Amino acid sequence: MAEEVILRFDEVNFEYEHNKPILDGASFSVRKSAKVTLMGQNGAGKSSMFALIMGELKSQSGRVSVTNGATIATARQVMAREDFTLSVTEYFAKAFEMVPANLASKISKVMIAVNLNVPTDRRVGDLSGGQQARLLLAFALIQNPDILLLDEPTNNLDQAGIDHLIEFLVMYDKTVIVISHDADFLNCFTEGVIYLDVFTHKIETYVGDYYSVVLEIAQRVEREQRKNAQLKKQIIDRKEKVNFFAHKGGKMRKLAKKLKDETAELEEDMVDVRQEDRTIREFSMPAQEIVGDIVKIKAVKVIHNHEPNLKEVNKIVRQRTHLLVTGPNGVGKSTFLRSLVSGKNEHAEILEGTRVGYYSQDFSNLDFSQTVFDSLASVLLEGTNTQAMRSVAAGFLISGELMGRKVSELSEGQKGLLSFARLALMQPGLLILDEPTNHINFRHLPVIAKAINEYAGAMIMVSHMPDFVKQIKFDDNLDLGKV
Repeated sequence: MAEEVILRFDEVNFEYEHNKPILDGASFSVRKSAKVTLMGQNGAGKSSMFALIMGELKSQSGRVSVTNGATIATARQVMAREDFTLSVTEYFAKAFEMVPANLASKISKVMIAVNLNVPTDRRVGDLSGGQQARLLLAFALIQNPDILLLDEPTNNLDQAGIDHLIEFLVMYDKTVIVISHDADFLNCFTEGVIYLDVFTHKIETYVGDYYSVVLEIAQRVEREQRKNAQLKKQIIDRKEKVNFFAHKGGKMRKLAKKLKDETAELEEDMVDVRQEDRTIREFSMPAQEIVGDIVKIKAVKVIHNHEPNLKEVNKIVRQRTHLLVTGPNGVGKSTFLRSLVSGKNEHAEILEGTRVGYYSQDFSNLDFSQTVFDSLASVLLEGTNTQAMRSVAAGFLISGELMGRKVSELSEGQKGLLSFARLALMQPGLLILDEPTNHINFRHLPVIAKAINEYAGAMIMVSHMPDFVKQIKFDDNLDLGKV
């Protein structure tokens, strides 16, 4: 008996703007209880596909069908800003058209499932990034969906949180479709890949664990490139003969026409090689020259048993000093960085006149109402022209087409690359990086790690990705879990 299909795309075409397709004749199916990865480059349209599955967007043609009215819920990438003022209980209540009488019991069960322990009267905006990530998953689970959609679920999670999520997904008996740039995480439970090509807008499906699929795609790219090289050589040879025989008379001119027709056929056979493996260009972040102590940290607030405790420390960050801030989710790392950037931390100060480059894990430092062009232009130093700005942006895969779009219209991955482009342009004296790997395609991470490692200014960073941290030399560590 064939396994039941729970979700199907039939020749789906979708575009936000006329002649700018996201999906071109997309067709695939997902069987009941499958664990599938949705793969594609930043901006390919993966989150749009989730919105199509949820019914939040409508395709121009084709059909998205869910078998037997299966229910769907999404654990989104980031917490909506309008939810920050809600209590945890109020946030969960939004999952229901009619709030059930046993809501407290349901909340307790899903919070245990995602390993989250916070008071339910706590404001959502007061939770750490890792706690919010768990809450987003719990919000989807409380709806008891037949299809669970996960959009970058490991963002902001520490290793213990990622391990718990993997264990949960392995044991989960319903259908899961996940978008993630965390290759190790995906390889632990995925059994197939839906691949969306950002350039052709076509869908391909693969069976196997994540690393096997990535290898299969890489080998296919290599074969396509090899075939193209052979065809290109034949095309050049034919064109030279066409040019030679075209100037002859009689039969030679007929031969030239025949060769010209054969050349056209060869050019049609050239494979449209996918560009999924395209990575950002190597870049540098020039540093503002500063003499003296750039950051002085006298004390930090550490969250223990949901209450802040002031702990004395003595940390000084100077030029060429890299400080790593560590500790478990919810201990107060992001809160510390935000207070430092805002200038409202009475126990730590930044040297006056220091240009601060801040990578916020939720992109709260970006003005979502600005165009991409204006966002980049707003950090330009005097004397830097827009042509140089466009060149830097292109290195981060920010095309001319994206320049006129609002920041709010970008994918989370594109917002991350925009943030790094801004840092490269502003030449900060101090870098404050809060989970700089969030939303970033793993292919770009070695390039970013190299640029951070070579940065000559002062830097303070929080990251839960050990492999990324290992690529960067740190001079000091502030462990909020141990102070």
